[in-house]
Formats: sequence, C-alpha cells, structure tokens
Amino acid sequence: MAQELEIEFRNLITKEEYQTLTKAFKVKETDFFEQTNYYLDTDTFALKEKQSALRIRKKKDYYELTLKTPANKGLLETTQILGADQADSILKGSYIPVGQVRDELLKHGVRHEELVVFGSLRTIRAEKAYKKGLLVFDQNFYGDIVDYDLEYEVTDDVRGQKIFSELLADYAIVESPAPNKIERFYNKIYKSQH
Repeated sequence: MAQELEIEFRNLITKEEYQTLTKAFKVKETDFFEQTNYYLDTDTFALKEKQSALRIRKKKDYYELTLKTPANKGLLETTQILGADQADSILKGSYIPVGQVRDELLKHGVRHEELVVFGSLRTIRAEKAYKKGLLVFDQNFYGDIVDYDLEYEVTDDVRGQKIFSELLADYAIVESPAPNKIERFYNKIYKSQH
C-alpha cells in the first residue's frame, strides 16, 4: 500500500500526432503493454461529486486498487495491490478489502458497501523517460470510442508544464489539456445512456 502525489499534464492528440510522436521517440512494438481500468463509484456518483475516482487496474499479472483524491497540487493516489481473486470479487459486487483505500474512502465520507462497477476502459500504453519525467503514449478504447493522449508525469509542476508545453510546440500540437480518462469515459458512456 502506498500514497503518492500525482502531477501530470495530459493532451488529447490525433492518431497522426500519436504516430508521429511514437516514431520520434523511437517507441518500439515491444514497448507497448495493455491495461484495463475498471471504474467504481456509488449509484449517486459520490466520488465524482468530490472530484475523486476509484479504479481497479489490471496489469500483467496483478491488480491495483487506486483511489485518486484532490490535493493542493495534482492528485493524491492511494493504492493497494489486489490478488486476482480479490479483484474478481470486487468486480462481481463484493466489498473493498480492509486497507488504506477503504480507510481513505471513509475519510471522504464514502461507504465502500455502496460502490458499484460502472464500466471499463482499455489502454495500450508505452512509456519513455523524458527530461526528469515520464512521457506516456496512450491509445484508449471505451464504448465505440478510440482516442489518443499524451501524458507527462512529473514531480515539479512548474518545470513540468514548461517542458510539456515546449514539447507540444516542437511537434506543432495544439495545447488542449484533456480531462482524465475517467472523466472522458463518464462523458462519453454514462451521459449518452442517461
């Protein structure tokens, strides 16, 4: 279990920009990996109301349960590792196991018993170290949507913003900060159904 501050900059990009960037940064086929995010919230979207999000992310051979909550700069991520059996149980409606994520939910006034899975998003991702940060190239699939984004994860928000803006300018990409994946998922999938 861990808590860390997430500071990242994100820009939606076109398929062509994605292809240009992955080529420019020499991203090889073997650099890509797949992950799936399963999003949880209450029926009334209590987490969303608090600008927070809860997901289970399936990685190669394990799962992470991550709660993201607002911090002074960026988001505070509270993460605990789940076994496949635990993740499967949660996805089928069981409660969040005892641990730091459940404790944080309670601090934010959200009862873990009320959480339900409301969808998933699959990402094909590659990562490259870049100027003391991490560049993340994502192709995302949710519903009938395929989109692309470029993220830059850093520890210094001011320096990171400058580097990210310069990178976008170098490749003539219009700077348009993108909502995070759960917001895009919610806006495309949930709002279209209700």
